[in-house]
Amino acid sequence: MTTTTSVRALAESTPDTRDRYVDLLRVASLATVVGGHWLMAAVTTGDGGGASVGNLLAVVPELQVLTWLLQVMPVFFFVGGFSHALSYRSLSRRHPERSVYAAFLRGRLQRLLGPTTVFVLVWGALALAVQLLGGGGGLTGVALRLVTQPLWFIGIYLVMVAFTPPLLRLHERWGWGAFGALAGAAALVDLLRFGAGVPYLEFLNFAFVWLAVHQLGFLRADGMLTRPVVLAAAGLAGAVALVALGPYPLSMVGMPGEKVSNMAPPTLALLCHGLWLVGAVELLRGPGGRLVRRARVWRAVVAANGVAMTAFLWHLTAMLAVYGALLAAGVTLPEPAGGAWWAQTPPRIAAVAVLTGLLVAVFRRFERPSAASAVSAGPPPPGTGPVAATGIALSLFGVLGLSMVGFGGLLEGHSATLIAVPVTAPVAVAMTLGGWLLVARAGRGARTGAATTGRKPTPAP
Repeated sequence: MTTTTSVRALAESTPDTRDRYVDLLRVASLATVVGGHWLMAAVTTGDGGGASVGNLLAVVPELQVLTWLLQVMPVFFFVGGFSHALSYRSLSRRHPERSVYAAFLRGRLQRLLGPTTVFVLVWGALALAVQLLGGGGGLTGVALRLVTQPLWFIGIYLVMVAFTPPLLRLHERWGWGAFGALAGAAALVDLLRFGAGVPYLEFLNFAFVWLAVHQLGFLRADGMLTRPVVLAAAGLAGAVALVALGPYPLSMVGMPGEKVSNMAPPTLALLCHGLWLVGAVELLRGPGGRLVRRARVWRAVVAANGVAMTAFLWHLTAMLAVYGALLAAGVTLPEPAGGAWWAQTPPRIAAVAVLTGLLVAVFRRFERPSAASAVSAGPPPPGTGPVAATGIALSLFGVLGLSMVGFGGLLEGHSATLIAVPVTAPVAVAMTLGGWLLVARAGRGARTGAATTGRKPTPAP
C-alpha cells in the first residue's frame, strides 16, 4: 500500500477526465471475491484429526442462488477490457510509427506478475521446507494444494492482455459484431458439447466466454453500452432459461462433485450471467460515480487499488493460517452452517482480514511499479513483439499449471495435466518466471535523457 501522503497526493491529482467509477468497480469486484472465499470455506476435521475444506454452498444448496449476485469475476474482466483499450490506444497515439505490443504487455503485466512472482517464490520455498522436514499433512497439506487455485484468474487475465490488440482492432471494425462472434462461438461450443457430445471442445470456452465479457469493456470505452437495462434483462432472462431448461447448474461458481460446472469450463449460462451483471453495474453508474467523487471515498479507492492484487494473492493464506491457529489452540470447529458456525464466522473473518492486512503490509512493495519502469519513454526496438508473445504464453501456461498442481508433493514429483501435458510445480514456476523475464526484457524501451540526467520522466497518461 502506498503511504497516506502519497495516496492523498494521487487522489488529489486525479484528472477530472478519469472514469473513477471503473476504479470503484475493480476494487469492489475483487473485494467481493475475497469475502466470498472467506465465507464459503468450511474447514472441518475428521475422526483422525485430518482437515478438509468444503464449500458452504454444498452444505446449504439453497444459498447457491446468491452466486447470481456474488459471482462478480465478469465485472472485473469487463473493467479490464475498458482499461486495456484505453492503455493500448494511448501507447499507439504516442508512438504511431512502431508496434507497441511488447511495451503494452510489459506495462499491463508489471503490477500483475510482480506480486505473483513473489507469492509463488515464497510459497514454493515454504512448501519445500515443510516437505523436507517431513510435514505436509493435515491442514498444511490442504494449504499446499489450495493456495494456488486462485491463480487461474491471473491466467485468464493474461489471455485477455495478450489478445487485446487484435480483438480491439476487430471491435473497431465490427463493434457489437465482434462481441456477437465470440458469444456465438461460446454458444456453438455448448451446443456441440451438450447436444452432440463432442469431447474436449468445452475448454475453448475458457477463451470465448471470458473474451466476450472482456469485449464488453471495449464497447463501454467507446460509449456503445447505451441500453444497460436491455443488456441486464436479456442476460438475466437468458441465464434463467438456460438453468431452468438446460443442463446448467444453479450455482455460478464451481461446486464439489458436480458433473457440470458453469465455471470450469465456463458455459453460455455464465456468459449470460456476465451480461446481466455488466448491465446492472452500468445502471448504477450515475450514483456510483457520484459516490466515488467524494474525497474520502476516492482516497479509499486509490489506496485499495494500490494493493488489490497483493490482497487477492494472499487472502487464502491468511484464511488457512487462522484456521490452523484455531486448530492448534484446540478450538473446536463446529459443523458448517450450524448456529455455532454462524456465531463463530464474524470474529473468524475479522481475524482473517487483519492477517491479510499484515501480509499486504509486508508484500505491498512488489505491487508498485519500479522506478526503472518509468524511464522507458519510447517503445521497444522492432522485432520484440514475438519475444513478448512467447513470454506471455509461457507465463500463462505456468500460472495455469500451478493453479492446478499446487505445491503439494514437490519431492514426489506430483503433476497435473494441462492440455494433455503433465506439469509439475517446479516446471510451472520456471515457465512463469521465464515468461515474465521475456516480457519484461522485450517491453523495455530505450532510456531517454530524462533517465540519465536525473530529470523526472513525464508520466504516461
